[in-house]
Amino acid sequence: MNILMVANMRSGWGDQGLYAFVRALGESGAEVTLRFLNEGADVSHLVRDADHYDRVVAAGGDGTVSAIAYELRSTGIPILAYPAGTANLLARNLKMPLDPEALADLTMNGVPVNIDLGEILTGEGTADERRSGFVIIAGAGFDAAVMDGARELKPVIGEGAYIISAIQNLQPTVSEFEITLDGHRIKTTGIAVLLVNLARIQFDLSVTHNSDARDGLFEVVIVKTRSVAGLIPAVWAALLDRVGHHPARPALEIHTASNITVSASPSLPLQADGDTLERRTPMSARVLPGAATFIVDPGSKVLTDPGEHPSQS
Repeated sequence: MNILMVANMRSGWGDQGLYAFVRALGESGAEVTLRFLNEGADVSHLVRDADHYDRVVAAGGDGTVSAIAYELRSTGIPILAYPAGTANLLARNLKMPLDPEALADLTMNGVPVNIDLGEILTGEGTADERRSGFVIIAGAGFDAAVMDGARELKPVIGEGAYIISAIQNLQPTVSEFEITLDGHRIKTTGIAVLLVNLARIQFDLSVTHNSDARDGLFEVVIVKTRSVAGLIPAVWAALLDRVGHHPARPALEIHTASNITVSASPSLPLQADGDTLERRTPMSARVLPGAATFIVDPGSKVLTDPGEHPSQS
C-alpha cells in the first residue's frame, strides 16, 4: 500500500507516537511518503498528487485534518485522521483509537466512509472572497472568541485552555442575528451561531442529540443566553446524555438546514474546527453531501446504520 502522510508538527502537544506509527506501517509493507505542513505552507500543493496514493494520513489537529479533507473534497481519496492535536474531536466522533500501532492497523485495514463536509464563504462578491471547509463545527461569536483566546495556551495545558479562555470571556458580545435557513429568514439575539456536522466537542460533550453527518444537513444552533453563566444548564443537560437521559438543551435554539447565511450586528469573529478564520460575519455556508472520505473501523456503525452518525456510534 502506498501512503501519503502530511504532518503538522505545530499542532497540539506534538506527537511522539508518529515514529512508531510510521514504523508500524513500514512493518506492514506500506510505502510512506512524508510531507510536513509548516507555517505558511500550501495545503493544496502538499496533496497535489494524492490521487497517486492509496491512503492519505492527515496528522495534526482538527483544523489540519479539515483543511486536507476540503482540498480532497469529492475525490473519494480515503483520509486517516491521525489525532495529533489538542482536542482531536474528529477522532473522538469517529471512535478512533489513539495508540500508534492501532492507528497503523486502521490505516491498512480500515474501510472508507463518506460523510458531509461544510463549506464557508466570506467576503462574497468582493476581491477578498474566500472559501474554507470544516468537518465538525463552524461558528460565529462566543465559540470563535474562546478558540482564539485558547490558541496560545493549548500547547501548555491542552484542553484546559478552553476553560481558561471561556472564563476570560464571561460577558461575550451579544448580537442581533439575521439568519437564513434554506431560504427561510429568522431574526433573533444571542452570543453565537454554531453549524454542527459532528456533535461531540471538548470534554466529550454532545452539542445536539440528533446530528447525522450523512444527512446533507447542519444542525444550526443559536446560543440565546447573554452570558457564559447562562450556558450552565445546557452543559448540565449534555452531561446527562452520558447516562441516557437526553434532556432538552436550555438556552439553545436548534434548526436544520443545508444552506445558511448569518449576519450579526455587531459583527462577530468566525472559527472552523477550532481554527479562527481571521474573518468576521457576514458569512454563508453550505453542506457538501458525502464530500469527505474518512477511514473507519470495519465494525463502525457509520457503515451499517445511516441514521447513526459517527459521533454517537
